[in-house]
Amino acid sequence: MRTILSVVLIAVLVLAAGCQSLGYYSQSVKGQLQVISRSKPIDDLLKHPGTSAELKQKLEQVKVIRQFASSELKLPDNKSYTRYADLSRPYVVWNIFAAPELSLRPYHWCYPIIGCQAYRGYFSKQPAINLAKQIKSKGYDVSVGGIRAYSTLGWFNDPVLNTFVNYSQINLASLIFHELSHQIVYVKGDTVFNESFATMVENQGIEIWLRKNGKFDELSWYQQNQKFEDNVLSLITQYKARLDDLYQSDLERSFKLEQKQTIFSDLKTDYQKLKTDFDFNSPWDKWFAQDLNNAHLIAVGAYYDKVGEFKKLFTKSGQDFSVFYAAVKKLAKLKKPERDLYLANLDTP
Repeated sequence: MRTILSVVLIAVLVLAAGCQSLGYYSQSVKGQLQVISRSKPIDDLLKHPGTSAELKQKLEQVKVIRQFASSELKLPDNKSYTRYADLSRPYVVWNIFAAPELSLRPYHWCYPIIGCQAYRGYFSKQPAINLAKQIKSKGYDVSVGGIRAYSTLGWFNDPVLNTFVNYSQINLASLIFHELSHQIVYVKGDTVFNESFATMVENQGIEIWLRKNGKFDELSWYQQNQKFEDNVLSLITQYKARLDDLYQSDLERSFKLEQKQTIFSDLKTDYQKLKTDFDFNSPWDKWFAQDLNNAHLIAVGAYYDKVGEFKKLFTKSGQDFSVFYAAVKKLAKLKKPERDLYLANLDTP
């Protein structure tokens, strides 16, 4: 019943959105309905003789991860990730990030109920590419990327998807922990707050998961990987500061654009130097292989800019998830400047 009511609600929002946005909201409804219609209970699939052994193994892992998420991380105990859907495509949505050529201020899109976000998502690739071309033609940097999962914030029972079911156990758990976190807290119009919170829960959750399951070799690898990621994010932050100084300067536009390319080139060079201290392949390799621009930095910032601050809040909460969630919910009720100030001053006695 809740699913049906949610669909009706979205349909009403589509009609209320105006003709200009009708196409976008229509594809959103169609895409969500496809996800729902293709989902089947995991327990039924595990019993079905037509389900492959490989898929059964992954779905069994999901059940264990799902139970752990609620019992140990205090994440919502509901029907999310108790169903499976094969969408017959590699990504569930394609997200667009955008920023002016000489600014790190993200372009925002605003929606009913969920407020404004620093990205726009489509359930098929071509409309996302088309919009990206339109925005780029207006002088913006753009980034389009396939996304393997998203959260409906509890409006729907989010299923496991073919787009991520074959992840390694660590990555599968990471994704489920992250997406379930969005059902705990969601602040309208504050993408960085929402995503950084979920990323922190994901990271802490994996360490606890590995430790409690006695997987200490994997824990050591994960911690090494996290150390590398912290160094990468620190490097990106340094270069964002360089770019911001450039963009805020009184230099000629043509010179700014020239220096912008130099700074991005230097960033890639410094990343390669950083890699010499870590002997493993990293997902960041693919990110740095792109023709980087401001929009790519916006996308990274959305997920990581406040992770360190949320980690400090978790420590201040005695590493008790219930206490931590209560503190985050309290923060969510504040206005953005007050939230940001509180998180920034957590080191202050």
